Amino acid sequence: MKTAISKLTKKYQATVPEAVRSKLNLKAGDVIAFEIENEIIKIRKAQSIDIEFSSALVPTLSEWNSQNDEEAYNDL
Repeated sequence: MKTAISKLTKKYQATVPEAVRSKLNLKAGDVIAFEIENEIIKIRKAQSIDIEFSSALVPTLSEWNSQNDEEAYNDL
C-alpha cells in the first residue's frame, strides 16, 4: 500500500499529492468526493451525479448561512 500525505492550512485546505492526482486523473477545477464510513475516508473523483446532488442541497441549507452561525460553528 502506498501512502501520500498533505498538510492542512489555517483554512483547512490541503494540496492533493501528485500520486493521488495522477491515480485519479485529476485536473485543476475537478471536483472530488469524500466517502465517509466510521473512521475510514475514501477520496475519489466526483461523478456528475455527485455534483447534481450537492447542487440540489444548496438551497435547503441557506437557513444556516449567517454570521452568527459562522461564529457558533467555526471551531467544528
